[in-house]
Parts: sequence; C-alpha cells; structure tokens
Amino acid sequence: MELDFGSEERQLLVDRLGTTSLNMEDRTQEQSPGFTDLVKRAKEEDLTEIEKSGCLYQAGIDRQGRPVIVFIGKWFKPEVVTMDQALLYLIRILDPVVERDYSVVYFCTRTTSENMLSYWWMKEIYAQLPYHYKKNLKDFYTVHPSMWTRLTSWWFTTFMAPAIKHKLHNVHEVKELDLVINSTEFDIPMFIQEYDMSINGLRYYQP
Repeated sequence: MELDFGSEERQLLVDRLGTTSLNMEDRTQEQSPGFTDLVKRAKEEDLTEIEKSGCLYQAGIDRQGRPVIVFIGKWFKPEVVTMDQALLYLIRILDPVVERDYSVVYFCTRTTSENMLSYWWMKEIYAQLPYHYKKNLKDFYTVHPSMWTRLTSWWFTTFMAPAIKHKLHNVHEVKELDLVINSTEFDIPMFIQEYDMSINGLRYYQP
C-alpha cells in the first residue's frame, strides 16, 4: 500500500502510540471460551443504539462471490456507544460470514475526528477477534481515504497486524469499486455520491 506522508509524521505516530506488535500469527488459532461468550452476547444483547445508525451491514457479494461488509464511517458515533457495544455489534455482523472468505468496504468519506475509533479501541477490538476472523478477511477497501486514515493504516499494519498489509487497498473514486465489487447490489448513501462527484466529476463525463 502506497502512502504519501513523510517520515516525520510516521515518527510522531510511533512516539505517541508505540510499536507493540499484536501480530495475528502470534495468537492462538483456536476460538477461546471467552469469545464464545461474546458471540452469545452479540446475539442476545440490545444493540439498538448502534444498529439504528446503519453504519455497519452486510451488502451483496464481490466479484469472487465473497460476502461484502460495508462500514459507513460518518455514521459511526463512538461517543454514543461503549467499546463493548461496538465489539459486540461487529461480532453480530461478522460472525455469520467469517467461516468463509469475505471483504470489507470502509467509506471514509467526510468522516471527522468524532467518527474515529481511538487507537486503544482498535487494539482491544483487534485483540479480541479470533484468528479466522482475520485470516478469512481477504480484502479491505478504504474509499476516499484521508491522510489520517492512511497514516493510521500504516501504523496498524506495521506494528499490530503486518500480515494484513497486503489486504488493504485505497480507493479514490467510487466507480473503482466496480472492478472488484458488485456495487449496484447495495445503496451508496447520497452524501458519498455527491462528494465523489465533487472531486471526480470530470472523470465521469469524459467522452
């Protein structure tokens, strides 16, 4: 994954967050009894607050027949949910598909700091997920990535999960998704389409 920030920005992030690796190869491949309890809670607990935001859902398949999970970053509000609720809802959405290969599309469009997971949430949630959740994720597409998103991805895949670095892809215009995903199978929110047209409009109208 090509990133266009300099060594100074990377060093600032390293200084702030450290370099402790949670490489998934170092973790057991067996699902722990504790995670089995999390799956049970994910099915039973009231997660209405995060569910009604519509920020995370399964939507169609990619061109290799794999289920696609969509995350709308702008619609995620960490201040109204706990980390525990976020983890449980992620498990609720992912658990039905993770026994086979799957892909994720993250729409970073118009996200701000109030939509971002803290690094400590990311580390904790990642640590809780069992091996097959990570292994069977084959591609992670970030649409309209911001500089901060790219920097975060670099840190995450360098110090926490180097094995998934090759699975991350930046997508700068929505129509690029059609090369890999049947995007017509799900509705792309209007604000994403409008933003995409504002930055890529001329490309859509080339004769």
